Amino acid sequence: MSLPDWMEPIRDGAATITAEDISRFVPPEGASTRKGAVLMLFGEGEQGPDLLLTERAHTMRSHPGQVSFPGGSIDASDASPVAAALREAEEETGLDPAGVDVLASLPELWLPPSNFAVTPVLGWWRDPVPVGVVDADEVHAVLRVPLEELLDPQHRVTVTHPMGYRSPGFLIGEQHDLVLWGFTAGLVNKLFDHVGLTREWDPHVEHPLPDYMLGLGQD
Repeated sequence: MSLPDWMEPIRDGAATITAEDISRFVPPEGASTRKGAVLMLFGEGEQGPDLLLTERAHTMRSHPGQVSFPGGSIDASDASPVAAALREAEEETGLDPAGVDVLASLPELWLPPSNFAVTPVLGWWRDPVPVGVVDADEVHAVLRVPLEELLDPQHRVTVTHPMGYRSPGFLIGEQHDLVLWGFTAGLVNKLFDHVGLTREWDPHVEHPLPDYMLGLGQD
């Protein structure tokens, strides 16, 4: 499998990273959890190396406007977490799974509030196709975010939640007014740290979570 030079350390890092390197939340031994998978898809776009993300519809009752990897629950018909991640990505963005080379499955991570045990699947977008919103009731936008934008210290912040939660975050989008935070941002942050891509940034720069991401003003 041929990969660009910049992608090789990401592939190699995914093979060595542990759940404890990423999060203190791992599925409790013997626990009954809901199973999910997400696709961390890296590609080469018009602005160079990038990462595929989605922005949830702002009208969703759960996590409105959340920026995340394509993904969701593993269905009984899915042969594996890899199959689930690719299926969900196709359903959400119109992605053609045939153009994706799966490089690794990262350790399973646990989201305690939803009791999801999520497997991140690392992919290389060998043969990109145009992608976009398939179902506007669920997805507001599909984003190909340049890695340079994610790595630029000017776009790194600590996102604050009114309940006291704090998360490494990224300001993305054309106007840098979209907030990537929470589970997805934490995974991106830890993977970049692990493979040595992170540039020094100031965690004291805080950015409050926008009201629309808190569900304020919704019926």
